[in-house]
Amino acid sequence: MRPMRSTSPPESASDAAPTDRWSPAGGVQLLTVPDELAGQRIDNFLQSRLKGVPRSRIYRILRKGEVRVNKGRVKAEYKLQAGDVVRVPPIRAAEQAPAAVAGDQLRQLVEESILYDDKGLLVINKPAGLAVHGGSGVRLGLIETLRQMYPESPFIELVHRLDRDTSGAIMVARKRKVLQHIQAELRAGRIGKSYLALAAGKWPRGRRVVEAPLKKNTLKSGERMVSVNPEGKPSETRFQVLERFKGATLVAAEPVTGRTHQIRVHAQFVGCPLAGDAKYTDDAVNREFREFGLKRLFLHSQLVRCTLPDGEKVEVKAPLSAELESVLQSLRDQ
Repeated sequence: MRPMRSTSPPESASDAAPTDRWSPAGGVQLLTVPDELAGQRIDNFLQSRLKGVPRSRIYRILRKGEVRVNKGRVKAEYKLQAGDVVRVPPIRAAEQAPAAVAGDQLRQLVEESILYDDKGLLVINKPAGLAVHGGSGVRLGLIETLRQMYPESPFIELVHRLDRDTSGAIMVARKRKVLQHIQAELRAGRIGKSYLALAAGKWPRGRRVVEAPLKKNTLKSGERMVSVNPEGKPSETRFQVLERFKGATLVAAEPVTGRTHQIRVHAQFVGCPLAGDAKYTDDAVNREFREFGLKRLFLHSQLVRCTLPDGEKVEVKAPLSAELESVLQSLRDQ
């Protein structure tokens, strides 16, 4: 439900277009959401304005009700609407860390990984090990790097996410209407996403669909784990065997739903966990794959397919890295 809008006058003269940078010396600020930011989640809105403030701190002030929208409390997933008045509390300067700056090497890596850039849509072949955004001990991710690379772009947001250890095609919107359109298509199941995965063991013949409910759990350490659980959310993944090796199977995976760690946990569920997966695969199994040169999770987003707001169909393929290609060749040569 949308928070109730108050008709009372604003508390300060800052009831205007959102500022580009947070001033730690200021007090409470009231920011009016412009049309072009309608639909953005409140947590992302705050993250882009409270420069250098840890994401955990942003979630804390939301949880405690220090952030208000139209004088009402909201959750982190609340989507702003044009004209919403956001109350942003003062943040002590001591709580702010210097904003991380992407180095030349990282910028070059991301620039070389751009597969598509047109009509407000970016598709990046994300390297494994690069988080999609900062937070949880990560100061700099893909989205922060892109914002620094495109300072002239007022809007750069993730369309969807990939796990840090997963490589491959990921979509980033440079226009709000593109973000809203593609995310609506995602919810309607009209976006194509396909992954390449190396599963340990012999994939069961005829097992092309896995339907198993998934439930997220957070350990005391803060680590997120997912398990098949009757109380979890309905989840479905379609698998296709591409190549069989001694002790491993290369599969294509298409997630029908988009749950956290879905492909990884569904593969584990059928007895073929993914090679190199530190969360869901036994260490002994991963050691065997290291002998073939595998030093990371073998899960790669190989293709994304979508329709742009003007009706144009876009299909982008992300080539497999030389490292993973070498692993496959080593398996063929054994």
